[in-house]
Amino acid sequence: MSSIVIDKRYCGPPNSGNGGYVCGRLARHIAGGAEITLRAPPPLNKPLDVVATDDGSLELRDGTTLVAVGRSASVELVRLEEASFDEAFAAELLTPVKPHEHLLPNCFVCGPARAKGDGLRIFAGPLVRQSRNDSAVLAASWTPDPNLTADDGLVAPEFLWSALDCPTGYASCYDRESGSFERTPILLGRMSARIETRPRPGERCVITAWGSSAAPEACAARGYGNAGQSFPDAGFLPNVRNSEWLGPSCRSAPPKSRFAR
Repeated sequence: MSSIVIDKRYCGPPNSGNGGYVCGRLARHIAGGAEITLRAPPPLNKPLDVVATDDGSLELRDGTTLVAVGRSASVELVRLEEASFDEAFAAELLTPVKPHEHLLPNCFVCGPARAKGDGLRIFAGPLVRQSRNDSAVLAASWTPDPNLTADDGLVAPEFLWSALDCPTGYASCYDRESGSFERTPILLGRMSARIETRPRPGERCVITAWGSSAAPEACAARGYGNAGQSFPDAGFLPNVRNSEWLGPSCRSAPPKSRFAR
């Protein structure tokens, strides 16, 4: 049995891990595409056990508390929205979450209070050039810091999962027609992904995110989002995902979503 420690640097809410980062850490134990379901807030700075189950899935446990469940998954994405690095950079200036309004200013991925090189500082905003599809497309640029490097010299996979996390939350809350942004707090419920390409630190990355109409009518506080990640400096090779986000009234419902390439 192995264990994982979520360092306080990788928080989402102040006292728990960023959902995408935690999913990526557990996914390291799964070959190929993976689907991770978060069941409880991931605690910080303590060993969490990775337990193999009889059905082939993995559980992340804090003592008797089930934190997350991971399994192999065939990951597919119906469409992939693309943007240039310059378009993504321009979209950041239109981010619907202004620094003084941010609900989680110290989030590892999207927190404006995090210093450059400490947090990822990914601030997705709507593309000026919108897709012809119904949902809004948001984008952000990202250049990974050297301190995100794995032993093989590439950006560690969990940081790619992290970078795809918050932009989909933004997309699931953004209304294309009105330009309004739903500010009800939401948290990641489930994320599935297959990482095909990993950049080197310093290589320019583009993240696109768009909402999905797949949310069930029974729970209006559940939102779905999709995201793509590409690397212009390496020939536009994508990683992609889709995910499900839960609002307060959906926290007890089992989340259902896909994150894909």
